[in-house]
Amino acid sequence: MKRSEINRIMADAKEMIRAGGFALPPFAFWTPEEFSANLPAARRIVDAQMGWDITDYAQGDFSKTGLFLFTLRNGDLAELNASRGMVYAEKLLISREGQVTPMHTHVIKTEDIINRSGATLAIQLYGSDAAGAIDHGRGVTVDCDGIARKVAAGDILRLAPGESVTLRPGDWHAFWGEGGSVLVGEVSTVNDDLTDNIFEADIGRFAEIDEDEAPTHLLVSDYDAWLGPRMV
Repeated sequence: MKRSEINRIMADAKEMIRAGGFALPPFAFWTPEEFSANLPAARRIVDAQMGWDITDYAQGDFSKTGLFLFTLRNGDLAELNASRGMVYAEKLLISREGQVTPMHTHVIKTEDIINRSGATLAIQLYGSDAAGAIDHGRGVTVDCDGIARKVAAGDILRLAPGESVTLRPGDWHAFWGEGGSVLVGEVSTVNDDLTDNIFEADIGRFAEIDEDEAPTHLLVSDYDAWLGPRMV
């Protein structure tokens, strides 16, 4: 992806988030220079991989295969393993009409996917086999706002604004907006995008960036190069 495209996506996302009644935290608006100047006090933002995340999954066509994310808060895997402390995470996502987040599952993370506002969020679901691989013949039973729903293999669950679904490890899912863009909330256990995304296809998690202009804000995938490697 070109950095200029990423900058435009950030600007559009700010407008949709504001229109949806949400406000981003102050660090969302730091320039790269301001972010650097705020270290080491803001080191945990880097270590927890909080912030802007825009990806085309290294496929080269963001409008077709891609996702906007902003990680608002993220806990600690060590505390999750100890069953106490900050064991949760929260994100805002924007899924555009027909823009697919590819089929994947998680090993650790359980997540609530919430349609906060906008159009319909379509989620295609499959179950796992005994080894944890996708099973195209197996459906899943998921909780939708406390109501158990059986979903046959490959069927599409559609969430209107205000509706949500709980997805557990082994629930394979792909999703996209129908009828327009969707502002999506994600509330989950601790999130580790470096290790806990298992895709059906052999694709990348982060975009490859062509630096055709300066970044408006840093992506989480920029942190190592701009701010130094994580301390955890």
